[in-house]
Amino acid sequence: MTSDAPTVRIALSRRGYPGLEDAPLPDGAELVLPDEGASPDAAGLRDLAAGCDALVVSTPDQVGAEFFDANPQIKVVALVAVGFDNVDLDAARERGVVVTHTPGVLADATADVAFALILMARRLLVPALDTTRAGEWGAFDPRSFLGLQVAGATLGIVGYGDIGSAVGRRAAGFGMTVVQHSRSPKPADGIAEAVSLDELLERSDVVSLNVPKTPETADLIGARELDLIGPEGTLVSTARGGVVDEDALLAALREGRLHSAGLDVFATEPLRDPADPLLHEPRLVCLPHLGSASLETRTAMTHMALRNIAAVLAGRTAPNVVPPLRG
Repeated sequence: MTSDAPTVRIALSRRGYPGLEDAPLPDGAELVLPDEGASPDAAGLRDLAAGCDALVVSTPDQVGAEFFDANPQIKVVALVAVGFDNVDLDAARERGVVVTHTPGVLADATADVAFALILMARRLLVPALDTTRAGEWGAFDPRSFLGLQVAGATLGIVGYGDIGSAVGRRAAGFGMTVVQHSRSPKPADGIAEAVSLDELLERSDVVSLNVPKTPETADLIGARELDLIGPEGTLVSTARGGVVDEDALLAALREGRLHSAGLDVFATEPLRDPADPLLHEPRLVCLPHLGSASLETRTAMTHMALRNIAAVLAGRTAPNVVPPLRG
């Protein structure tokens, strides 16, 4: 019976998605994988998906109208990610292609990284680590690596969704006062007070960005907003590249108008130039977009993406269809 079933072909943009060995695949599914170590560009992705029914992609993979025109047989694009700004949603919907993502499952892993950035940046742990590794740990100087306190500080969370609220729960354990600003009202949770964005920036010792990338959030934090945070403030972002004006951020750090910062996301990814000034600012912590990078979380994301595909190919509504964009 199974041998007579039509084969379902699913293209994956990467070989290394954790959890493929026991993933919930549709009956008769065949996985189409790139060569070992390959990261297909736009043309490579179009070729990889030829003859396939579904495509699994991650944040770096760009999927636009040219891809859909070259692969009209594609029924579903499943993101192993929460954000979906790398897929042309209008082009997909015009062609009847379902786009899904993986919300909720990575909130705790990403919140862990956000809080790690807070501690690393505010306590100047990276320059301290670099000094130790270089064998330059000298005589005790009470001024060395003199960071600022995290416990008891005020944390402002911009974007109080699943990830933002998970950051808030961690902050409560540090005895922090938490304020939040979101596009839509959030129910009171006993942790965060809802305030305007300007009030949040003015009141906060630490600001954590946890918003999606949309036209409204592009360059959300620029020179004006950094000045509102002030010279004893710390900014961290696990949101999306482009939410922070990186030139303005570097200027604020160099001029002492901001104490420290930590970024897991950048306007251009990956950062390939070892001379990039972002990598040489001592009070800026740079991580390689690893917010969801725990084995448990990435496995759950892979399984969620493939369950979405299985639902669409079976004629059902996917559990995690990307929501309509706001006008």
